[in-house]
Amino acid sequence: MAHQKFQDCIQACNACATICSHCATECLKEEHLHHLTKCIQLDLECAAICRSAAELMSLGSEFSGGLCKVCADVCKACAEECEKHAKMGMEHCRECAEACYKCATICEEMALVV
Repeated sequence: MAHQKFQDCIQACNACATICSHCATECLKEEHLHHLTKCIQLDLECAAICRSAAELMSLGSEFSGGLCKVCADVCKACAEECEKHAKMGMEHCRECAEACYKCATICEEMALVV
């Protein structure tokens, strides 16, 4: 199966998408919502690109490498934004940053291989 070589990256992307969606939802519940708009936007963008990357990899697409590079860039941006809020005690942002950094690393490696 073509998607087997992508399995670790697919799993990282799916996990990251799930955590990013959770982070966005939790941010919406925070008291000072106006300080979290960039975080929420990046969470949603990151979840969308991670799902797209996972889908293309599962299809064995020749475009997987290019999309993995973009995915890594978005994951890094999301992680950096979430880290800011994690330092203020937002656990969901800490978890999101961690997942995003992991996904970015795996996607960068995949982009070089494909």
